[in-house]
Amino acid sequence: MFYSVEERESTMNFITKAPVMLCGGDYNPDQWLDRPDILEADIRMMKKAGMNSVTLGVFAWAAYEPREGEYNFTWLREIMDRLYDQGIYTELATPTGAKPNWLARKYPEVLRVQSNGVRDHQGMRHNHCLTSPIYRQKVEELLNHLIDSVGDHPGLILWHISNELGGECYCPLCQERFRGWLKEKYHTIDALNHAWWTSFWSHHYDSFDEVEPPFDNGEQSLNGLKLDWRRFTTWNMMDYVHSETAILRKRTPNVPITTNLMEYFPGLDYHKLQRELDFVCWDSYPHWGRPDRSTTVTAGMTAFDHALIRGCKPDKPFLLMESTPSLVNWHEYNKLKRPGVNRMSAIQTVACGADGVQYFQWRKGRGGSEQFHGAVVDHDGRDDTRVFNEVTATNEALAALTPVCGSLPKADAAMIFDWDNRWALDDAWGMQIKQKNLRETCCQLYAQLNHCGVETDVVGVDADLNRYKLVVLPMLFMTKPGFAQKIREYVENGGTVVATYLLGYVDESTLCWLGGFPGDGLREVFGVTASELDTLYPGEGNRAIWVKSSQQSSIKDYCELLQPAEGTEVVAVYGQDFYSGHAAVTHHVFGKGHAYYIGARLDDAGNAAVLRAALADAKVHLRDLPQGVEYHCRESENARYHFYINTTQSAVKVQVESGADLLSGKNVLGSMELKPYDACAIEEKMK
Repeated sequence: MFYSVEERESTMNFITKAPVMLCGGDYNPDQWLDRPDILEADIRMMKKAGMNSVTLGVFAWAAYEPREGEYNFTWLREIMDRLYDQGIYTELATPTGAKPNWLARKYPEVLRVQSNGVRDHQGMRHNHCLTSPIYRQKVEELLNHLIDSVGDHPGLILWHISNELGGECYCPLCQERFRGWLKEKYHTIDALNHAWWTSFWSHHYDSFDEVEPPFDNGEQSLNGLKLDWRRFTTWNMMDYVHSETAILRKRTPNVPITTNLMEYFPGLDYHKLQRELDFVCWDSYPHWGRPDRSTTVTAGMTAFDHALIRGCKPDKPFLLMESTPSLVNWHEYNKLKRPGVNRMSAIQTVACGADGVQYFQWRKGRGGSEQFHGAVVDHDGRDDTRVFNEVTATNEALAALTPVCGSLPKADAAMIFDWDNRWALDDAWGMQIKQKNLRETCCQLYAQLNHCGVETDVVGVDADLNRYKLVVLPMLFMTKPGFAQKIREYVENGGTVVATYLLGYVDESTLCWLGGFPGDGLREVFGVTASELDTLYPGEGNRAIWVKSSQQSSIKDYCELLQPAEGTEVVAVYGQDFYSGHAAVTHHVFGKGHAYYIGARLDDAGNAAVLRAALADAKVHLRDLPQGVEYHCRESENARYHFYINTTQSAVKVQVESGADLLSGKNVLGSMELKPYDACAIEEKMK
């Protein structure tokens, strides 16, 4: 809209060779090969909707290889040719997320064994054994034939590995591989016994050969075993993914590779899985329209999810591989997106660091379990529906944001999230057994930072913290080797840290730190000891009373009994129960920096009070945003892009930077009104 193709290619860094903001979706022409009229109409309507990319072949193995060794890629090449002739690029999936029936019948070892020890029947998807040599051999054969047929196609801009990777296999092959992984990690069985504390309930191992995965009816009492099984599953998945990427990189070295991750997914450590990818992408399906949650809250949770995924590979923009233009079919209640929400959420996605927004799916299939999942084109085949028109308007907005491509979010704050910590916390026998609410804690703190106008990265424990003015540690139950020292040095050198309850209870093997919590030397940094933890029943609460003001904040779920060290400031105290008057929030000056500790799950106002004090100490610029307006910033060598997004159903007036609004094409001088679910993207040229 604002740049020619030549200007875009010379001034921007794109995640693929396509010099565009990607607007597209999953396309399944293999389901319609008997309807050439529909295939022809599809491309015409894609052009009308402003689509410039499609994902092909996600579940097309049976169409490619209907019988073992019999391949047919003619239809694929023809579809890619037609798309490319109309300026539509192809993101080609490896079709390994669902195997054909002939493969399972002839080679039953490729079927997964579940945690109950029972081997799967053929069906569904995401159901192959990751270790199976036969499965990997058949995948290699298929991929080489696929590359032979279309690997040189000019419209191919991206390889998409499988689909929504996940799941575990407990078959004998995977069990043996797990034992080999353990041997390589621990070297001796004595080291494993110590790390897993197997003297508990007399579960000592005499050899690695005795170790089994944590079957449902087997060993569930050793948290170290359960954690290592999850770590192994990630390692095994990475090894499987590498078996695909190695072929693609060797034969098509100039085509980038990714796979679609999932929001807050529990099954894999994405910080590790991303190493096999050139950039990350993910599938976003928020519960828009829930009666118990405002659109603003849902948008805030989605912004956290965007930050979590982009933080897996923060030096590159990400791609939203899947979203729905209307509704899904697998929520308990499948509610339509309200008018304007699709455009708003797409702009938010770009504001959070994406260089493209895509849909599942382009056209609804006539049968199967996803026949009623939302799509750009419904079963009526029309291009004048409300959903089609909303997608068209959204794609127009995305096209206007093309100048943003290649820029990265500019964050002053970082939030630490670690999958090992999440797993250890989930498995811990204590606190709230079924739901620790880590994600809720992260989202609440992230939302309060955003309400202050502070862009926040969500990164792992290996991240460089020195680029940030503020670091937040939500429920960091596990501290790994070197991380506590990193926090110590960060604060000593002038950084500001905010930590919450449950900090530093266990080490990387889930063994408790001795000497008091938070362990691993963090008590000295925060100037406080958490001597006891009170878990509150649902509906039960407490109050935090601020020492220097009349503010009171409600508390739920957790109350740590804190013992401040000499010189530690008590910011707020408990207002109820036998620990009334005891410290609930503290502040400690350590070296040149500041360390805040929140000992209870506070309400939004309480979290905001602590974070604003910490941001002031960190000298972070705050913005006065109207309620329900999100702020995000992306930066390139030449410009900053300031996004203001109205997530409410009311018009709001917001103070913005002066500059060109990419979305409206108008120059803005300091303020503007945002309509319901509207946004602006102010381009500030760098001097």
